[in-house]
Parts: sequence; C-alpha cells; structure tokens
Amino acid sequence: MTPTRTDPPKTWGVPALRNVSGRLSLPVVLLIIAGALLVVALLRILTGADDLTSRGQFSAALAAAVPIGLAGLGGLWAERAGIINIGLEGMMMLGTFAAGWIGWQHGPWAAALAGVIGGMLGGLVHAIATVTFGVDHIVSGVAINILALGITQYLATLWFGAEGSKAADAGGNDKQSPPMEDMPDFTVPRLSDGLGSLADKGWFLVSDVAGVLAALVTNVSWLTLLTVLLFVGSFFVLWRTAFGLRLRACGEAPLSAESLGVNVYRQKYLALLVSGGLAGLGGAFLAIAVHFYQDGQTGGRGYIGLATMIFGNWRPGGVAMGAGLFGFMDAMQLRSGGPSVHALLLGLAALLAVYALLRWRAAQRAAAAVSGIVAVALVIWYLSTDTVPLELVEASPYIATLLVLALFAQRLRPPKSVGKSYRRGDGG
Repeated sequence: MTPTRTDPPKTWGVPALRNVSGRLSLPVVLLIIAGALLVVALLRILTGADDLTSRGQFSAALAAAVPIGLAGLGGLWAERAGIINIGLEGMMMLGTFAAGWIGWQHGPWAAALAGVIGGMLGGLVHAIATVTFGVDHIVSGVAINILALGITQYLATLWFGAEGSKAADAGGNDKQSPPMEDMPDFTVPRLSDGLGSLADKGWFLVSDVAGVLAALVTNVSWLTLLTVLLFVGSFFVLWRTAFGLRLRACGEAPLSAESLGVNVYRQKYLALLVSGGLAGLGGAFLAIAVHFYQDGQTGGRGYIGLATMIFGNWRPGGVAMGAGLFGFMDAMQLRSGGPSVHALLLGLAALLAVYALLRWRAAQRAAAAVSGIVAVALVIWYLSTDTVPLELVEASPYIATLLVLALFAQRLRPPKSVGKSYRRGDGG
C-alpha cells in the first residue's frame, strides 16, 4: 500500500525546525509554580520561618530576578541565532556604567535607555568578532568581559572621580557615579492593602498566595513591568513570526537557511544587538535601583543569566522560572539569612527524595542511591542544628542554581548549531 503523502508545514522560506519533546507548556509551568508554592507554604508551617512567603520576601525576589532574567533573555536571543554570548556580564557592566553616567544628569528613564545602548555596543563588538571575523565565541565573550571591566573602571575614574569635576562635586568618585532621581513605581491601592492584610493572617496557602500577589501590586518598578512585556514579546517574536523562525533557523541549520535566501549574517547581527540591549537594560536596572553606578555592581549576574537560560531550555518561560528561583534565593539570604536557608534544608531533602524515587523507577540505581543518601544527610543536618554557616547562606543562590542545572540536565536541548563557526557560502 502506497503511503499517503502529506504537505510539509508552512515555514516561511526556511527549513522546518525539529519538534522538541518534553516542552514546557503554559499549564505545566503554572502547575510547577503552584507546586513550588505549596511546598514553600508547607515549609513555613513546619519550620516557623514566616518570612519565606511574606510580601517583603517576594518583592525583594522580584527585584533580584529582573536583571538576571534580562541577562538570560539576552543569552536566549543570541544562542537561538547560533552565537554563544559569554559576554553578557561585560554588556551588563556597560549598561550599569552608561545608566550611571546619563542617569545623574537626565534622570532614570534616560538612564534605562543609555543602559540599553551601552549593552548594544557590547553586542555589536561581539557580532563583529564572531560573525564577521569568525573569532571563537567563548574567546570573544571573555575578551568583552575583560575589556568592559577595564573600560568602565577607567572611565569612572576619569569622569566621576576627577578632582574639581561637576560629577565629583555632585557626589561621584572613582568607584561610583553621582546619585540619580528615583524611578517611578506603581501600587494598586485597595488591592495591595487587602492582599497585604490577608498575607499577615498566617493562614496556610491562602496567606502564602496573598503574599505573592501583594508583591505583584505593591511598589513595583515600571522597569519590572517592562521586563514582563519583553519576555512575552520575545516569545511572540521568536515563535510566532516569520522573522523569529528565520532567526531560530540560523541557530539550527544556517547553511540550509542560507540556501533558501535567509541573510544569516544579518540575523545574527540583529540577535546580538538585541541580546546586548537586554543585558544592558539588566545592568541599568541595577544602577537605577540603588540610584547610581558602582564598581562591581553586576556581581556575576551575567553568568547566572546564562545558567537560567540553560535551565530554561532556551525558552522564555524557563528563563523566567530560573530567574525567579535565583531571585528568591538571593532575596532570602539577604533578608532572613540562616533561619530561612536552614528551613530550606528540609525542602531540599524532600526534593532529592522524590528525585531518588524517580531515578529508582527508571532503573538508575546509582543516581537514586546517591540522591537518597544526600536527602537523609540533609534531614539529619536539619534536625541537629538551628542554623547554617554564614558562608553557606551567602552561597545558597549559586548552590541552588547548580543543583537545579544538575537535576534537569537530561532534558536540555540547545540549538543544533550554537557555537559553530559559520561562513557564507560554505554550503556550496
């Protein structure tokens, strides 16, 4: 019997991309978030660490997640086009410096725009090196990070710390810019007060959900709202438009895309400009939040952004979840310190126990045994202590990131041609 021929899916002039199994749909993402909130609510009841789900905790987590998420989203744009962007950290540095330089003179909105432009300059340098001259992506990214650090420190000394300069008279020095005005924020008055009162009741799950919702409607920066729109817009552009399909084709099969008339060089340049602009906006957010640029302000957030991109499987929703996780852990160690991190030992033990059970059912005995042993050790640690060392508290966000990457590494599927050198006409 002759098989029935079916027409290929419409691809707007580029080869069809492979379907990825195990993709996180919106219902699954919402289910994961609901499950995580339920677990944290249980931990709050069992351990008495009430700040775990307070409005202040989630407000701080949201503020900490925004620059990480923007860096991760920038990395996603670059890698979907086939370019590894290790230089996100340097682009964030350029964004913080540009925001501090412009912000104290023209206000926070001008600072945000300057941060975007500063990051785009870094993206342009990366594009020239990797796309035009074929420099190794890792080498170019590391060079950008080093150059950005040196340039910002030199210009800060020259422009902010020069004796008798206008910037120095306004409060600047060789380590930071003069202060800028506050960035406006918004609050939904009645809803904020009602949810805040409900969150203070301490009711299981109800107050925990109210704490999350209250943080979303109380003293929220307009840049945070802009970040949400950028995530939604990135998903729409990359997965629902012809332009996005062509860009992603450049990261999957650039030679095939070229054979069908796609200008691969242009797509990669555009992707890196967007990538740098997003990272620069993340850096600007850091400067605007504390009202000035400061040396060392990014604190490795560009690298953590890369980790959230990998954890998120190169999808905007996954990047947002990864940034939220890091933001939550970062806010917790800054606000509550030892007690809250100590409470999470119990939650981590439960997570590892579930993981061990899943590995056992999958006949992966060694992984199941290791996970089970670590889970038991964490329970013993929790029961035998009242807090955790300060050094562990400070490192908890990074440890959480590494654990999540380790646990979810098997489902990751990067773009097929990411990091590979592309030269026009090689397919001929």
